[in-house]
Amino acid sequence: MDRKPGLLFVCQHNSRRSQMAEGFAKHWAGDRLRVYSAGLNPSSIDPLTIAAMAEVGIDLRSHTCDRLADFDPADFRAVISLCGCGVHLPDPWTHVEMFEDWQLADPAHQPLVVYRAIRDQIQSRVQQILPRVLA
Repeated sequence: MDRKPGLLFVCQHNSRRSQMAEGFAKHWAGDRLRVYSAGLNPSSIDPLTIAAMAEVGIDLRSHTCDRLADFDPADFRAVISLCGCGVHLPDPWTHVEMFEDWQLADPAHQPLVVYRAIRDQIQSRVQQILPRVLA
């Protein structure tokens, strides 16, 4: 296993918020960090998520929706829940070195302007957490 720090973003469906966070973290951290996202019940990436991220130069078209159960908490320094689903995570996921539950609103079924607002919140939070995860 690669010894770079691991960062996992978790959401219910791994189709919107967690995908945005993964995109930003990969963009800024480059090869200094292993970054993934996963869902408790993954579905598919929302096309408006792809559109909102494309506006800021991040291409999510090749991203996949992955199941949390396919990952091992021991591989991650930090786990971030974006939807308040932290209360539904098994204990090993919330007992990693850094765990946060950001509880951001879900933009599902909303216009693109709402996706942009959530994207901007996620961008700010990812910028704040990356130095801590990389330390």
